[in-house]
Amino acid sequence: MPPDSRLAIVVNPELPPGLLANTVGAIGIGLGARLPWLGNRPLTDADGRTIDDSSILPVPILAAAPEAIRALMLKAMPRGDDGALVVFPAFSRSLHDYREYEALLPGKQLADETIDGLGLCGPAKWVKSLTGSLRLLR
Repeated sequence: MPPDSRLAIVVNPELPPGLLANTVGAIGIGLGARLPWLGNRPLTDADGRTIDDSSILPVPILAAAPEAIRALMLKAMPRGDDGALVVFPAFSRSLHDYREYEALLPGKQLADETIDGLGLCGPAKWVKSLTGSLRLLR
């Protein structure tokens, strides 16, 4: 784990519970894939039962309106090699095959899209500077 790292997921609190959970889950998978050191360790209990661990960092879920999330995304770009930025644009919900998303994204301008959520992980100073004023999702 890089020293002094922080993680945050920011979502639109107006999403229905199912879409909110889906957004957080998809962003979490993206962050873990980009930064495998966030987890990816087997742990064994006293009875010899082995499980896969969850995040080694706290995962605060923060709330912001879609416009604020989009602004946050643009401010976070470009990110350094030591950071991760996972974005969940609203248009992706209508797609049911990742290959469609992969083909459609190059024709989109994320600055013009509604962003339902994003995940950040990297140096604590960078993540704090971007998310420090946001409230926890309740």
